Amino acid sequence: MERILRHSCAWVVALLLGACGGGGGGTVASTGDAPAPVTATATTPTALPAAGISLLFMGNSHSSVNQLPAMVEAMVRAARPGTTVVAAEAPGWMYLEERSADAASLALLRSRAWSAVILQAQKYSTSGLFTYSTDGAEALIRETRAVGALPVLFPEWPRLGVDETRRIYDLHVSIAQRRPACVAPVGQAWDLALARHPGLVLHAADGNHSSAAGAFLAALVLASTYTRMAPDAVPFLPGLGVDATTQELLRHAAADTVTSISPRQWCPSDP
Repeated sequence: MERILRHSCAWVVALLLGACGGGGGGTVASTGDAPAPVTATATTPTALPAAGISLLFMGNSHSSVNQLPAMVEAMVRAARPGTTVVAAEAPGWMYLEERSADAASLALLRSRAWSAVILQAQKYSTSGLFTYSTDGAEALIRETRAVGALPVLFPEWPRLGVDETRRIYDLHVSIAQRRPACVAPVGQAWDLALARHPGLVLHAADGNHSSAAGAFLAALVLASTYTRMAPDAVPFLPGLGVDATTQELLRHAAADTVTSISPRQWCPSDP
């Protein structure tokens, strides 16, 4: 039977005292082997301050742990000196299909003129043999554009030892071809960094979630997708659990990735 969820319950429980919030996988057939992920509370300001740039993350544990939203916030702030930047997470960990029908998430999305909305947790088949609906992702892109924000699709990195980057990326491109959205080449950046530096540890112990370094690399690609900045221009950012030497290696890998695979090629063409 296909492994239907990218998750490690033990890892998430140990880290956050929560339950599983997988990233994708499964089958369209109603076989009873695709349980909905259990939600866990993410950090969402009750009164988000006004800011020149406001970023909303909608996803699950893959876009939440290791301070990934805070990393993106810090990188965008570095790219836009003098501009206030805030990042928030939609409540709970959900697939985009569930997120598109979640009243609290939709209320937050419609509550202000966000600058960008980062969408992660599209279900995908871990074997490549099945297909999941993308209606939820497409609905959230429509909602994002309705509030004047830039939609950014966040394809997840591949699982440790699994060659699935292209398949995950192409799935998100297929969504953007129907509903224009930026597509961040996160998985390609991971592949390049590991090819160059096999000693890097980008995965958590479960081989699925990110380490702090993996989250930092994903954040570089996401921040570049929004700002168009060169990732290798980001200064050293302390307090994120990634040492200066590793940050430098990751900046160069991210910069070469976004140069060869433009994250803006599927963005909406209108302002």
